[in-house]
Amino acid sequence: MNTETNAATGTAATRDARRWWDADGGWSTADATGTVLVIDSWLVDEGRVRGLDRHAERFRSSCDRFPEPGPDRTDRFMRAVAESLPARGRWFPRVELVDTGSGTRLRMWLRPAPPRTATVRLWTPTGPDRRRLPAVKGADLDHLAALRADATTAGADEALLVSAEGHVVEGASTSIVWWRGDTLCGPPPGPGLLPGITRSLLGELARTAGLQAVTERATAPDLAGLPVWTLNALHGIRPVTEGLGRFQDTDAEEAERWQSRLAALAVPAGELPDSRGEPMKEVSP
Repeated sequence: MNTETNAATGTAATRDARRWWDADGGWSTADATGTVLVIDSWLVDEGRVRGLDRHAERFRSSCDRFPEPGPDRTDRFMRAVAESLPARGRWFPRVELVDTGSGTRLRMWLRPAPPRTATVRLWTPTGPDRRRLPAVKGADLDHLAALRADATTAGADEALLVSAEGHVVEGASTSIVWWRGDTLCGPPPGPGLLPGITRSLLGELARTAGLQAVTERATAPDLAGLPVWTLNALHGIRPVTEGLGRFQDTDAEEAERWQSRLAALAVPAGELPDSRGEPMKEVSP
């Protein structure tokens, strides 16, 4: 880890800190002001990350919806982020595209990772899904945070989002999948669904193991007798114990076996490819 990395992330005083990034000046201290437009986050455990290139690509793609900062600048920001990730400890960094009022800026929030939980209870809010841009992580940040708070008040851990037709879509901060025998199932992709990184990795693991991974529309009653999991970068796989599907002790054991396979995908954070798929050799203009 270089001197700039140590200055940005390496001391106790800078833990849980925000840093602006600029192509000319590198990292500088930031605050929490501004309107967050796009975010992404992932787990760093002893310097190892799973799917960092996919998180970077999802962040780039969402940032491209805005006139600034442009793909090249976002590429260089994500490479600077990858180089600055701590090599020790558990972290849950969040990258952000922020509207400051005078323009947009890129920011990293280096946060200690909360403890992993092994299971999850779901709560379904009343009324329609009120997200504006479900496929852009961060666009509905405040609304989803409020839903999770409501879920906690209701004695659950996560809010379940359903379509106007009653189909299971995802959680406020998780993807939702279920098993029909040896077939891994989940909602079909589209503008109402965030592209889940952990879901894509699990699907590839299932296919590698010779199993099918398919998409289907399903209502909560359709899943009444099936094991249901939530997925995200922080917790990995968590079986649903209340609020959707059915839960048995053997479900938890099976989920932990797949969790071990998922954890094995983590690799040391290193150089990221740019949006053209080519390694980025230069950080400065």
